[in-house]
Amino acid sequence: MKFNPTLSRLKTYEAGKPIELVVREFGIEEKDIIKLASNENPYGASPKVIEGVHENAHKVSIYPDDSMYELKSALSQKFNIFPENLIIGAGSDQVLEFCARAVLGEGDNVLMSKITFAMYEIYALQQGANIVRSSCYRHDLDEFYDLYKKYNPAIIHICTPNNPTGDALDRDYLYQFLEDVTDPLIIVDCAYMEYAAYKDPKKSIDPKDLIGKFPNVIYLGTFSKAYGLGGMRIGYGIAQPRIIQELYKLRPPFNVTTLSLVAAQAALEDEKFVQETIRKNFEQMERYVQFALREGLEFIDSYTNFITYLFPSHLSSRYIAESLLKKGVIVRDLTSYGMNAIRITIGTKEQNDRVFTLFKEVLDGYKK
Repeated sequence: MKFNPTLSRLKTYEAGKPIELVVREFGIEEKDIIKLASNENPYGASPKVIEGVHENAHKVSIYPDDSMYELKSALSQKFNIFPENLIIGAGSDQVLEFCARAVLGEGDNVLMSKITFAMYEIYALQQGANIVRSSCYRHDLDEFYDLYKKYNPAIIHICTPNNPTGDALDRDYLYQFLEDVTDPLIIVDCAYMEYAAYKDPKKSIDPKDLIGKFPNVIYLGTFSKAYGLGGMRIGYGIAQPRIIQELYKLRPPFNVTTLSLVAAQAALEDEKFVQETIRKNFEQMERYVQFALREGLEFIDSYTNFITYLFPSHLSSRYIAESLLKKGVIVRDLTSYGMNAIRITIGTKEQNDRVFTLFKEVLDGYKK
């Protein structure tokens, strides 16, 4: 059997450990496990979502509306755009894949931050492209511009707020960069934008304004984070119709499920619920900041629903993550990203109470 030779360049994406696996490995009861590794909304989805999914459960045997008319209409109204500006995907990841397949060829360059969402690299390598990374995890757009001039990338990835670090760009700084880079497709991944916009209006990016000013840009959004629909796998891209039309040539039929469409539509109808979960997120994040200050830990100022702790060389992030796992707390070790760090989703008050107690036990035991 012969496989595509590009697969030899790929690593399998590492998702956060599922609760079921921790139950099997460590014999911990499911009720005693706290999963804070995948940046899901710990408050879940709006009650309107649960109600809508329940009411439409009888439709599971019928293919979904492939025009996605109702969801596109709702998103068009939310962002003051046209349905022709939208493509819906099974998570924003699928839209990323469409972009890579639509633009990249063998030997093309793709520019991204030193540390950012792993799927950018994976989708690029699948197309035989080369990866160009900046020297810092932060998006230094002056360096990005120099690399753009040197390598002439076909795609530039900008993740703001950035995953897995949590930092975000000021809108004006981003726009200055975009004004001077008109050739490649620029993917502005805003999976956590609802959080950034709440915390600091200077970080807020309006997709209509973005694509109106910069026709070579696509804005990515998702329902997996602030809207609490990680299990439904639904996201979207917003761009000029010329880009959307090309991406549609790669979209398989019925790529988003009936219940995912129902859930997303219902989620958009309960903005009050979403804003309240975001408020709670930052209220609890302050506790993580104070914990870090008390314990002498370095952290990255976050505009998301997670926080990244950076450890000095004498502390191993892998050991800390594994120690927490054995106590029933699932966090994301960032060793595979080249960072001695862990990323922790901001949980509920009750979850965080327990996390701080167990985390301190791990740190105190390490010091001994």
